Amino acid sequence: MTSSGPVGLSAVLWDMDGTLVDSESLWSISMAELAAHLGGELSAPTREALTGSSLRRTVVTVRREVGCADPEDADGVARDGRWLLDRTFTLFAAGLPWRPGAREALREVRAAGLRTALVTSTYRELTEVALDTIGRDFFDVTVCGDEVAATKPDPAPYLRAAELLGVEPSRCVAVEDSAAGSASAAAAGATVLVVPAGVEVPPGERRTFRDTLEGLRVDDLRTLVSPRAA
Repeated sequence: MTSSGPVGLSAVLWDMDGTLVDSESLWSISMAELAAHLGGELSAPTREALTGSSLRRTVVTVRREVGCADPEDADGVARDGRWLLDRTFTLFAAGLPWRPGAREALREVRAAGLRTALVTSTYRELTEVALDTIGRDFFDVTVCGDEVAATKPDPAPYLRAAELLGVEPSRCVAVEDSAAGSASAAAAGATVLVVPAGVEVPPGERRTFRDTLEGLRVDDLRTLVSPRAA
């Protein structure tokens, strides 16, 4: 992999759900409705544990929570996954609220000329709907949950984003809101700026915490990456 730009920060990798837009609240609605569709109820702790989760893990967990005889049955998971995607698509299409400071932070990073990627566990079909709100011009590349061999917390999504951008992960800052996403980015070798959105994220290696994206400046991101990063 080749690096770009001067030693230091080369790229910013943005998570989507809960970081840029408040889509997690919409996922909460569609997951609860899937549980009800299957004849049960989704508990608050289970919902919290699914923040940043892959589609398959989410569907299997919901099926297990409501007492399906075989939660991992391939046909059932595929059917219920399709139901969940379709319902979430409708919610996304109605509009996605921004997280505080997110739009301004995207503009700040873009104006500085840094390379950028959107790295999300959400499938491409839903991401495209979300991008109608967020704006495609903010990102050089996008990596979605159905485009990598493994999703967060596996490092594959962030490794793929860095590869597509042609930069070293160690010269990237990933902006995340969830434990799974933060683990994914850190395992890939990126520095993580964690901005929790109501779900606790434990401290860990290469993680810096911030209460909000409001007031974020590029210099704040540059200070997170060692000038000796290679």
